[in-house]
Amino acid sequence: MPLDPSTLKIDLYPTEVLRTKADPVELTDETRAVALRMIDLMHSAEGIGLAAPQVGLTWRLFVVHVPHNRDDEDTPPNPDLPSTCAEPLVFFNPEITETSKDLEPLEEGCLSLPGINGEVRRPSTITVRATDLNNNTFELKATGLLARCIQHENDHLDGVLIIDKMPQLARMKNRTKIKALEKSAKRR
Repeated sequence: MPLDPSTLKIDLYPTEVLRTKADPVELTDETRAVALRMIDLMHSAEGIGLAAPQVGLTWRLFVVHVPHNRDDEDTPPNPDLPSTCAEPLVFFNPEITETSKDLEPLEEGCLSLPGINGEVRRPSTITVRATDLNNNTFELKATGLLARCIQHENDHLDGVLIIDKMPQLARMKNRTKIKALEKSAKRR
């Protein structure tokens, strides 16, 4: 039975699919339509990334859109090592092929964990290889928020959440909110 992308919604923790390792996905009209729906959902939720497991699908697919912050005009975008992207990007079957050695801390949130934020340490620069909407393989070297967003969404494809990567103090700070999400899920 074909999947109707219009029925997709963002799943919240502790939905089981968020802890499931995603499988490679074939590019079809259906999977392209899902990717476009995911972009709409991401924008509606005012997010900068969304992975297929967050909409209930165990597919190796995510979308990101990290627009340039107009408040940061003294740092224009660098096309050779982007930290932002002017348009949404689609990543089918992504693979992070290289990461820098440094780990930068930054507070992260997640559309599947509303209200939960905490410091996550990630490499500042990465290289990712994936397939786009037109079935073209591409490689992207990114830094800054774009690199962080790609790593965050790629983690979702392996069943890893930000609460797994936060230091213990941040997890403790969010414990009440995490328990509330778990309790809410039991009522559904």
